[in-house]
Amino acid sequence: MKKTKKTRTDTTLDYPFTVRRLTRAEGGGYLVEFPDLPGCMADGKTITGAIAEAQDALKSWLKTKAEFGKKPAHQKIKNIYGAKYVQRLPKTLHQKLSQLAEQEGVSLNTLALTFLAEGAGRKSVGKTPKH
Repeated sequence: MKKTKKTRTDTTLDYPFTVRRLTRAEGGGYLVEFPDLPGCMADGKTITGAIAEAQDALKSWLKTKAEFGKKPAHQKIKNIYGAKYVQRLPKTLHQKLSQLAEQEGVSLNTLALTFLAEGAGRKSVGKTPKH
């Protein structure tokens, strides 16, 4: 039996990105941008929705660049730290986050990632969005 080479078809957000809240004038919701990928961005009503849309945008952006024979001028985030991060939570916080994740229809890990990404995005631009 001939073995076939597996190709990775899922697109993860392993490129630097920021998440910011959009103002009412901008339509509300959240915006995900990839600073190293000009024009690669996506938005959504929720943070998790914006990140899901960003995965599609990233896949399309990379595919389009490849079709034109161009490689992105950036580097993927190197996996020098590993992919596992463990954090202990108080029971009440774990319960609240689990309930919120269920309401959003995502896993607790995805919810935590979106909150971390939003916080990192705020820090990268040096200001906290006004609510």
